[in-house]
Amino acid sequence: MSGNARAAEAWLGRVRRGTGPIYLALVEALEAAIREGELQPGDQLPPQRTVAERLGVDFTTVTRAYGAARGRGLVEGTVGRGTFVRSQADEDEAGRIDLSMNLPPPPLGLSLAGLLKATTAEVLERTDAATLMAYHPGAGTLGQKVAAAAWLAPVLGGIAPERLMVCAGAQAGLSAVMAAVAKPGQAVICEPLTYPGMIAIARAQRLRLVPCPVDGEGFEPEALARLCAAERPAAIYLIPTLQNPTATTMGEARRRAVCEAARRAGAWIVEDDPYSRLLDAPPPALAAIAPERTFHVATLSKAISPGLRIAFLAAPEGMGEAVAETLRAGSLMAAPLMSAVSARWIREGTAEALLAAVRREARARREIAGRLLPDARGGADGLHVWLDLPAQRPAEALMLAAQRRGLSLVAADAFAGGPDRPDGVRISLGGASKRAVLEQALGVVADLLAGPPERVVV
Repeated sequence: MSGNARAAEAWLGRVRRGTGPIYLALVEALEAAIREGELQPGDQLPPQRTVAERLGVDFTTVTRAYGAARGRGLVEGTVGRGTFVRSQADEDEAGRIDLSMNLPPPPLGLSLAGLLKATTAEVLERTDAATLMAYHPGAGTLGQKVAAAAWLAPVLGGIAPERLMVCAGAQAGLSAVMAAVAKPGQAVICEPLTYPGMIAIARAQRLRLVPCPVDGEGFEPEALARLCAAERPAAIYLIPTLQNPTATTMGEARRRAVCEAARRAGAWIVEDDPYSRLLDAPPPALAAIAPERTFHVATLSKAISPGLRIAFLAAPEGMGEAVAETLRAGSLMAAPLMSAVSARWIREGTAEALLAAVRREARARREIAGRLLPDARGGADGLHVWLDLPAQRPAEALMLAAQRRGLSLVAADAFAGGPDRPDGVRISLGGASKRAVLEQALGVVADLLAGPPERVVV
């Protein structure tokens, strides 16, 4: 088999057989491979008979999967020529609308592409490219840390720039923190539904996630105290603002109660905070209430753009070097060009302008969601809403029905920190390029919810 053929078939390793139809698992694997860049526009897919043989399924199953992929606008092709990954454009969204990926919406009235092009040109014009693109020791320059402190000031208040680190995204920062504070086998308390990235980190580092009961504001203080006494956790991990996926926000009194529970237990707090800057007046961070034991990780991915791959990490006094060491071991450094662009945008006010534009668009989209899905929960400034589902309408059935209508949703099992969790779906509002496309998609979800529950057929 040639190298090109092997590459064309590699994505088949993503197919996961579960309780749903195998043809949908094949479509989802293909969609994930395209989304993550494993397959590029123009790549040719293996013949259907080859796929059937590789997976040990009927030829008709693969034919159905390729047909469904064509219906979603993922692939194109003709008889005798083959099937190819289709080039995706805004106009293609009528074929497939992604409500599963939490992205900031396009900033209202601003061109992110134009700003990125102009700022990149300025950085390269004023900086020696060879120096910029070399390896850089440390987690960010002093200038970048000063910019980070300014960006985080509405949430953390005044913070010494020396306490901050620039990371290659929140996942790198969270992984570094957990490696520094927890050993394999130790407990980490989390919400029953939590960030899938933390679930992956816990699995890779062999940590035990212990879900704590929650109410409308997050951790129930009495339950948290009992778990801390029973488990002696290394850390308490939480997303206190516009929680992912349930979209709840913890009030200040509750935040103080969590900090007090952590103090009594001698546990570290890991505060994942991607969304606070979306709020005009965010609550104080736990890192501002208990700075001596709280690690604060704030990404630009949800406020400006995930493509920057920049996050800022604040560590307690005395823990900076330990985290910097694990950060270097895992990702070495953030991309220098994107670090420079991000710092310049913060210094010059461009980041605040982009944030304001994202806020305006996010609020408009949240209003659409509130009108079409009044039972969905979420803050007025959030990028997603959460929809609880009754037992007679399981999330899997809703997801499959939505997929048949060209929509991608994500269900509670992707966020489950343990075996006991509520059922529901997270609906992301930023992925569609236009409000009209989002409104169309949410209308389809509303129609599905208004109709009789669909059965899951294996």
